[in-house]
This record gives sequence, structure tokens and C-alpha cells, in this order.
Amino acid sequence: MGGPVSAAGPPPSRLRPRDAFRVAAAGLRARPLRAVLSALGIAVGIASMVAVVGISASSREQVNQQLQALGTNLLTVAPGQTIRGEDATLPEESVDMVARVGPVTSVSATGRVDAAVYRTDQIDESQTNGLAVVAARTDLLDTVGATVASGRWLDDALAAYPTVVLGATAAERMGVSQTDGSVAVWLGDEWFTVVGILDPVPLAPELDSAALVGWAAATEVLGYDGAPTTIYERSAESAVEDVRAVLPATVNPSNPEEVTVSRPSDALAAQAAADETLTTLLLALGGVALLVGGIGVANTMVIAVLERRSEIGLRRALGATRGHVRTQFLGESVLLAGLGGVGGAVLGAAVTAVFATTRDWPLALPAWVLAGAAGATVLVGALAGAYPATRAARMSPTAALSTV
Repeated sequence: MGGPVSAAGPPPSRLRPRDAFRVAAAGLRARPLRAVLSALGIAVGIASMVAVVGISASSREQVNQQLQALGTNLLTVAPGQTIRGEDATLPEESVDMVARVGPVTSVSATGRVDAAVYRTDQIDESQTNGLAVVAARTDLLDTVGATVASGRWLDDALAAYPTVVLGATAAERMGVSQTDGSVAVWLGDEWFTVVGILDPVPLAPELDSAALVGWAAATEVLGYDGAPTTIYERSAESAVEDVRAVLPATVNPSNPEEVTVSRPSDALAAQAAADETLTTLLLALGGVALLVGGIGVANTMVIAVLERRSEIGLRRALGATRGHVRTQFLGESVLLAGLGGVGGAVLGAAVTAVFATTRDWPLALPAWVLAGAAGATVLVGALAGAYPATRAARMSPTAALSTV
């Protein structure tokens, strides 16, 4: 006698993940052009989002590096207005008074001179060119963190003679590029020899459009009264706010309310905050592009289900379950979106790298951006393929085969 016959049927059919991937890939390879065009919509959305975040992160990193290099401990002091609404002035001794403040490490100043600067003496003085003439102390560059692009800066000897150093914008507007002593500009009623040109000064942009002359030369040649109009001060990072609080009373003890104190690095920080707001807007636009791509994938999968009824019916007749069919079409949708996501991430990273390189920015592409791109494509693919996969799984073998 044989053993008892088991009443259990054959084991249920299973579709292993590897097999599901192969079936999904085969479905896409059967229609390569349609797959590429559908994935392109996803790629555009992902590329735009990756590029926006990457470019914004690189821009912020550039600002952070600038702030780190230039320092956030620079304060500027300028005259405000009197109680009558008139322009106030700073005392001549105010620079020395600021230097006596304990935490202050360096201090310098500039003074606005009532004069105009031109390339030739044939221009009417009433025709302004937007360039300022400024008396500068010899220690100005170290305090504001400026550098000389060409030529040299004013020293104690040059500051007493009619020599001038041009800011970057001033030199460009006047067409001056040589600093070997062969070029002179008409400043006030005298010819001043150009001895240097500055690089742009991020923390003191007002110097970019200025012609800077020595303090002594401004007093003796141009009739400058010696009162500073801007004081630049640096102190220890930990003491910046404390110094900021005492500067008005230090500079002008009798009228501290007529003194304005500002921190130039705040402008760069505000620029980074504005870039972050713009990034949010551009990310929303990238999300719209990704949504459009997802709709394209859904449309492709719906058409694929309609076109492949016979295939679905044959697979069901050969033993494939509804879960198998659902997994197949859902896998095709996710794989299709994934291909677009990978291509978009590569394209977005390339755009970020090229843009950052052309601007001399550091390349900063956060890792979470790439992880987010992968997650977004899986989500879009799953949502786009959910309905077509469910519709395909609900087809009965007889109804599907009857359409052949």
C-alpha cells in the first residue's frame, strides 16, 4: 500500500525580484523609442531640480567661503543726519578714538573729496560720471581686505604727491589699464598719476567706483577738510556686537544718534538668503516638470496595457496570476521612471559642474539631492504605473485573448 496522497495542490507560483526585473526590462526593450521619449520627461524634471539645488548650494558655498576669507568682523561707521534733517559730520579725531577701543584690532578711514575725476581735462565738470574722489589712509587695504590688481597701493611717500589708485569699476569706466606711471587722470584741477588699480572689494563696494588719493595730497592739493566720511573697523569676532554698541558714543560722544554703524557682511548673508528663496521657487518649477513627466509615463503605460492585451491573456492562460501581471507593469513603470531619473541626475550634475566652473565657484552638490532624485523617480514611477498595472491585472484571460 502506498502512503497517503496529499490533498494539497501544487505550490503557488512566485515571481522572484530578478525575474520581475527581467520581464519589465523586456517590455521596455520591445518599444525603445517610446521608452526613451517617456523617460525624457522624467529626466527633464529631475535634471532641473538637481541643477537648481546644485547651483544654489554652490552659490551659497561661494558666499560662505568669501565670508570666511574676508571675515564678518568688519564694521563701517558713517555720519547720519542731525535732528534738523541735515547731513551730519564725523569729528576729525574719530578714527583715533575708535582705535582706543580695547577689542579693536585695526581701523582706517576714507573721506569724500569735493572733486571730479576724468580721463581728460577737456570735459565739462558739470558732466558727472558717477565716480567719486576719496581721500584714503594708507592702512585702508588691510582693514577692508582689499587687494591690488595692478600697480601698487599708496604708501606714506606716494600719499603726499598727486598720485591716485583707481577702484575696479572706476578703472574700467575710464579705460585705464596701465599703472606704470605713464597714465594720468584729470582730478580736481590737477593731473594725478595712476599708480594702481584695485580688485573688486566685496565688503566695501563703494571703493570700486572711487578714485583714491592720499590723505595728505587731498588736503594740500584738493582742499579736503580732513573729516572722515567712512570709518572701517575690525575687532575680534566674539566682540563685534559689543564694539558695535559703543561705536556711536565713541565716534561722536556729544551726538551719538548722528552716527550710523553697519556690518557689510550682512549684505552678503542677505544675498545668500535671497538665493535660497529663489531656489525654492525654481524647485517648484522643477516639480511641475517632474509631474508632467509622470503623466507621460502613465500615458505610456496605459497605451502599453491596451496594446498588449493578447500578451496579458496568454500569460494568464499559462498560469500567471493577477499579482504577476500587476508586478510586471508596475515594474516597467518604475524602471522607466528610474531610467529617466538616472539620466536627469547625471544631466543636472553636469549642468551644475559646468555653471560652477564658469563662475569660479566651488562645486557643492549635496548627497541628499541624488538620494532625493532616486526616491522621487521611484515614487513617480509607482504612482504613474499603479492604475495601468491594476487595469492589466483585472483582465480575464478569455476577454484578453478574445481581442486577438
